[in-house]
Amino acid sequence: MLDTNLKTQLKGYLERLVRPVEIIAYAGDDAKSRELLQLLEQIREQSDKITIKRGDVAGARVPSFALTSPGEDIHLVFAGLPLGHEFTSLVLALLQAGGYPPKVEQALIDQIRGIKGNFRFETYYSLSCQNCPDVVQALNLMAVLNPGIEHVAIDGALFQDEVAERQVMSVPSIFLNGEAFGSGRMGAEEILAKIDTGAGERAAEAIDAQAPFDVLVVGGGPAGAAAAVYAARKGIRTGVVADRFGGQVLDTMSIENFISVTHTEGPKLARALEAHVRDYDAEIINGQQAVKLERISEGFKVTLASGASLTSTSVVLSTGARWRKMGVPGEQQYINKGVAFCPHCDGPLFKGKRIAVIGGGNSGVEAAIDLAGLVSHVTLIEFDKVLRADDVLQRKLKSLPNVTVLTSAKTTEVTGDGKRVTGLTYEDRISGETRSLTLEGIFVQIGLVPNTEWLKDTVSLNARGEIITDLYGATSVPGVFAAGDCTTAPYKQIVIAMGEGARASLAAFDYLIRLPAEEQAA
Repeated sequence: MLDTNLKTQLKGYLERLVRPVEIIAYAGDDAKSRELLQLLEQIREQSDKITIKRGDVAGARVPSFALTSPGEDIHLVFAGLPLGHEFTSLVLALLQAGGYPPKVEQALIDQIRGIKGNFRFETYYSLSCQNCPDVVQALNLMAVLNPGIEHVAIDGALFQDEVAERQVMSVPSIFLNGEAFGSGRMGAEEILAKIDTGAGERAAEAIDAQAPFDVLVVGGGPAGAAAAVYAARKGIRTGVVADRFGGQVLDTMSIENFISVTHTEGPKLARALEAHVRDYDAEIINGQQAVKLERISEGFKVTLASGASLTSTSVVLSTGARWRKMGVPGEQQYINKGVAFCPHCDGPLFKGKRIAVIGGGNSGVEAAIDLAGLVSHVTLIEFDKVLRADDVLQRKLKSLPNVTVLTSAKTTEVTGDGKRVTGLTYEDRISGETRSLTLEGIFVQIGLVPNTEWLKDTVSLNARGEIITDLYGATSVPGVFAAGDCTTAPYKQIVIAMGEGARASLAAFDYLIRLPAEEQAA
């Protein structure tokens, strides 16, 4: 199960254990239980501080296992085999249960330990979901640090009956004390903000207390990270405020065109971007959404959704983009109830079911190809009369026996039973007829829309909502620069966004050094 190389790496990590770790296995006679026991035994072989014992399966999920340490009050369970993206979560959980200090700020540790009450979290994940580990790792850490917090990480593909009963149709999906708590990527800060009623107010106060920046970067994707690094290297006060550091990269499964790196994955790259920024003297303010930009005497003021605000002499906008929606009746109602945007994350939840993919570009065709290996049937729907994907992808798509391609088709409505998707209707653009499909899932892959609505009265935007920039990344407002997928720059690629972020940051620095002395002092 674990190859020699992985065992060697694991052994090296487990040498950091400070105290014993006890694994309690809940296994039966089924094939998955045997696989679980094999995995746990291979882990035990890598450290003399790890022991395994069998638990009573009555009332337990099978297969599953708990991690604890003698004398410690830890409630942390993995239901299923945490391989794939979740193997890192398992390794971190072993280290943290074994007393190895987590690499997070002390203020966050103190906040977790200070939470009062009983919180039983359950997270449904899929092994192919690149966003799930962030949630699993955050809740595992909270379970290790606070005895009042329990966490069970559940492989949704393995426990399909639970998934169906709880109507889990996207991952990660989090339940707290039996009730739906949230879905999508969350970090410990975001989870704490929902259960610690004073957390938001304290965070806003800390933000308001920040001294003015020379350059404030709004957005933490590749463009924002590059802008922050280049600004900080100039020795000027640099800040980054982001809704989620990493941006769209966090939703990217495989990256094979990042020059000099033959292959990486989005979350891994996002972690590297954040680590690089933190290597410099740059202030990162995560989990905060900007809602207003205005000029003030000292430069600019950025107001956040929390009500807090930051000031800076110059600003680099790198707010990125998000999945474009179809904008048809029923779509919003059934998001995370059958309407999905990430085939890699949510695909395993639709195993053996009939689904549709909306969009015939590269993203749509790639999604259809991936999903065809999981579901019973894929219907790909394209508005245009031809697919726009690369020929190599189209040839692969046409070779699949369980895929139907509909062109000149306009989706008009998502239908459901109030709880989940049951199908869609579309218009045949040639005949004008309206037709229906019976489905259990719809994956929307029709491109991106820039996150710039909040800027429409501040900087010039084009008809698509993109920020208009010049050769230097300057916007229509002196002192405000922009970079990445939120701008008019063509070819929305990671490597291009990084270059644009660096360019905008250098332009901002050039702007700063040319300001009159009295304005710099202000």
